[in-house]
Formats: sequence, C-alpha cells, structure tokens
Amino acid sequence: MPFTIVRQDITKIKVDAIVNAANTDLQMGGGVCGAIFKAAGAAQLQAACDKLAPIKTGEAVITPGFDLPAKFVIHAAGPVYRYQNAEQSEKLLRSAYMESLRLAIENNCESIAFPLISSGIYGYPKDEALQVATATIQDFLINNDIDITLVVFDKSAFTVSRELLGAVESYIDEHYVDTHQIKRRKLLDVERQAISEADERANTLNEPLLEEMLAPIDAPAPLDDLVGNLDEPFSQMLLRLIDAKDMTDVEVYKRANLDRKLFSKIRINKGYMPSKRTAIALAVALELSLDKTDDLLERAGYALSHAVKFDVIVEYFIANGKYDVFEINEVLFEYDQPLLGG
Repeated sequence: MPFTIVRQDITKIKVDAIVNAANTDLQMGGGVCGAIFKAAGAAQLQAACDKLAPIKTGEAVITPGFDLPAKFVIHAAGPVYRYQNAEQSEKLLRSAYMESLRLAIENNCESIAFPLISSGIYGYPKDEALQVATATIQDFLINNDIDITLVVFDKSAFTVSRELLGAVESYIDEHYVDTHQIKRRKLLDVERQAISEADERANTLNEPLLEEMLAPIDAPAPLDDLVGNLDEPFSQMLLRLIDAKDMTDVEVYKRANLDRKLFSKIRINKGYMPSKRTAIALAVALELSLDKTDDLLERAGYALSHAVKFDVIVEYFIANGKYDVFEINEVLFEYDQPLLGG
C-alpha cells in the first residue's frame, strides 16, 4: 500500500490509527498532542494513557481513539534532539516509528497517519526528521502492507534538503516553459508517418506540404490508420520491462508506491490504462531513462511536457538518475504538486 504526504489536521483524517508525538509520561501536552487529546475527549484519553504510563523514549503504546475518526491513537515517544549524540537520537526516532507501525499491524490496522515526530519543541532538525521518517517507513513497507500518511499541518513543519531544492529550482528555471506560450504537442509515430506519406504525395502533385497546412495543434491521423498501427499495449510493455529488469511484481509496485490491488488490475487487464501519475511512478520504479519513460508513457497516451511543472520536476529526477519515489514526492509536495503513486 502507498505512502503519501498531506497537509491536513491529523485529528480529522480518516484512518484506522493516528500517531501522537507523546512525552514519556503520556500526559496531555500542547500543539498537535493537545489537539489530539481535545478531539478524542481529554479526560477519557488521559485516563487510558495513565494506565500505560510511563514509557521509554523510542517506545509506543496504543489506546482507543474515543471521539476521533480514527479507531486508535498510538502514542510514540520521540527523542529530544541532541546534536552531540545525533546517532542515538536517530536510533530512538527510528524506533518510535517502527514501534508505532508494529502496533498498527498487531491491531489489524490497514491505515495509519503520522505527524513528523520530534520536529517541534523536541528540536529535531526538520529535514533530518523527514529523512528518518521516510527511510523507516520505506523499510517497513518492504515486508508489510499498510497505507501510511505523513500529515503536515503547515509548510513550516516540513523541510526538504535545501541543496536538492536548489538543484530542482535550477532545472525548472532552465526547462519550464510558460504555459501561456503556444506549444505544439509531440507527434506520435503514426502521425509522423502519416505526415511523411502525405508530404511525399504533395511533392508528387506539386501541392502544399501537409506540415505547412497544420494548425498549431496538429490534426490527428485518420482513426483507421491509428487503429491499424497500434503499438504494444501499456500493460504488455510494462510486464516485458519488469522481466527485462529481472524484478518481481512486489519490488515494482512497492518501489512505485502503488497499492497491490491497483497493480493486479494492470497485470490482469491487458487493456488497462493507468493515470499519468501511476505510469510515471512505474517508470521510476523500473529506473527507466527519459527515452524509455517517454516510450512507456506513450503507450498510455501521455507525454512529459515542459509546460507542466509537475512533469519538469519528475524529469529532473529521471534525467539525473534519482529514482527514489519518496524523495520525488517530498519535492512535489514542496511545490504543491500531486504525488506519485498512491
């Protein structure tokens, strides 16, 4: 199941369990912790916590969600960040996530939502806290199926590496085309062939070339020609690439951040046409070059465009051989773009 990032109030999200960034005494605090207690019913949630307190840093316990939309609240004690002992802080933060996920699975949860643990008053640098959260969640999803959401209340609580953002920003500045410019879309192979044949006829008959007669948006080839020249279907090409890469289905849909059921639809239904985000996520999972990505997208009726910021950001990562879908999603989130997979 996928991992996604959303900007939302964690007390209102509809999942089986939400995670409270708790103190070791499991006492109601301020910020997100206080909001969770109030939304659940402070007195009843505190009474349930008192029966389980205290816990150690890096540990987690579970209580009912009471008045929350979530069935459970998992209380995870993250570390207070110590610069002098950063390695130990990372170990404890990772443990807080892992213990929360373990409890979710043990209680048959199919979905869980996290805040960015320890990134508030506990002082964990936000970009490093994000890296630990993402890496831990990725590791857990290798062997487990659960829908995981990282909930960010506002952008100030979410920071991507400045170096990475700078590189992406430079790429956008160089490649992003203002959407108000008139752009002609890239022609399909069958359309280029039709134009070439028409131009040959025009030369023979001393008529204007078809290319010169086209409007800014090229007229499609006749339907009969298109149907008669269909390329390899998306599903068939995808499965061929998976075999060529010597990868398993599980590896691919997890690396693509896709739900197993969705991937099964693509495999079973040879005529299945995925969304553009799904097709790109699969190209990333397979670590395809830009040319191969274009080929795969074309089978689903899509293309990367320099007039779309989402496409330019994705293109940056593929062009630079960066195929971590979660890292790509962090940058897409920073730019308020839709995420891959899911």
